[in-house]
Amino acid sequence: MLSLIREEDVVDLAKKLIAIPSPTESEKQVTFLIAERLRAEGFEIEIQEVSPGRPQVVARLRGEGGGRSFMLNGHMDNDSLTADWKQDPYQPTVEGNRLWGAGAHNMKGGLASMLSAAIAVKRSGVALRGDLVVACVVGELQGGKGTLHLLRSGIKTDLAVIPEPYSTDVIITKCVGVHKCAITVYGRSIHTGRSESGVDAIQKMLKAIDALKDLDLPVHEPDIPNLPKLLVASIIGGRGEAYDLAGPSNLADKCTVIIDLRYAGDWTPRQIDERFVALLEKIKSEDADFRYEYHHPPPPMFRVGGIDMPPMNGTLSQEVAIIVQDAHARITGTRITRVGAVLPYSYAGNDTAHLERAGIPCCLYGPRGYADDVEKHVRIDEMMTCARVLALVALGVCR
Repeated sequence: MLSLIREEDVVDLAKKLIAIPSPTESEKQVTFLIAERLRAEGFEIEIQEVSPGRPQVVARLRGEGGGRSFMLNGHMDNDSLTADWKQDPYQPTVEGNRLWGAGAHNMKGGLASMLSAAIAVKRSGVALRGDLVVACVVGELQGGKGTLHLLRSGIKTDLAVIPEPYSTDVIITKCVGVHKCAITVYGRSIHTGRSESGVDAIQKMLKAIDALKDLDLPVHEPDIPNLPKLLVASIIGGRGEAYDLAGPSNLADKCTVIIDLRYAGDWTPRQIDERFVALLEKIKSEDADFRYEYHHPPPPMFRVGGIDMPPMNGTLSQEVAIIVQDAHARITGTRITRVGAVLPYSYAGNDTAHLERAGIPCCLYGPRGYADDVEKHVRIDEMMTCARVLALVALGVCR
């Protein structure tokens, strides 16, 4: 079966995925490409509409019964582009062991690997007793909208692997939770010549940003230290509802920040919200001109998404991690020793948390790039290793 996974085919599939722009909320064309490809290979295809005009694809090889089911899960949305691309990001190119292109890193390289693994299982003709499910989902970068929709539709398997780009040298079963929120501060706009009579929303926001370092979310998590991690990721300030930036001679009367919080433990979204509000209320009690709104989730206009991504605690995943570990050793001749919480990768949130909470033991194992420009490429050798390992895992679980 492993001879069916050829490098030229895996790379060609990854190139096709990269060539289609699929920023979050615009994954439709990738969905159709994958659905057409897997339908042609003989998979049962289900198109799920996560929201109007936003489809995702679930493909299935049905087993004959009596075996365990296995899910390969990968997201089709990719990170927004940075400003330092030197070539067309949607024109995939190969340089040595690197495949360059938008989303190659997160996670079209992993998508190509898992799709190639599933296709090889189908082409092998090996009879499966359990179902093999291939879930290509939307909105992982919005907290896992697609995977939550998948689970709510009733799709569940006995085990799962997600080939996120954390390297085929590690197996991850423990990650932080991700809480995204926004704070809006209001001022009173007036010309700079009379600024003492106004209230500068941006200056008030700076006070809030400075206070955020004191946000208290204590938890003892020796495997993932230095938590919580709080990032003020974006900021916009100006005049009026639309944050008009064309009035630099006037104080801003509205300023908003988007916050990304990484945390561990058993904190609930409601408890986290209460901590944020308590901190802001303290500022308000000391400053009569401090007016704010706390938003969780952030307002829709910012396209951040409204799904909370809880921590993945690895409580269920020991067996699937061992299965992947054994398959990797068979393919490469070496045994992965970094298993569980692996830093810095465990500081990232992902869809394993939703699968785990649905009772599906799962882990992360997927292709990564080299350290330089890691978010612009994926290593071809790791794509191949991943594809072959996942094919072995799928056969081992479902046969």
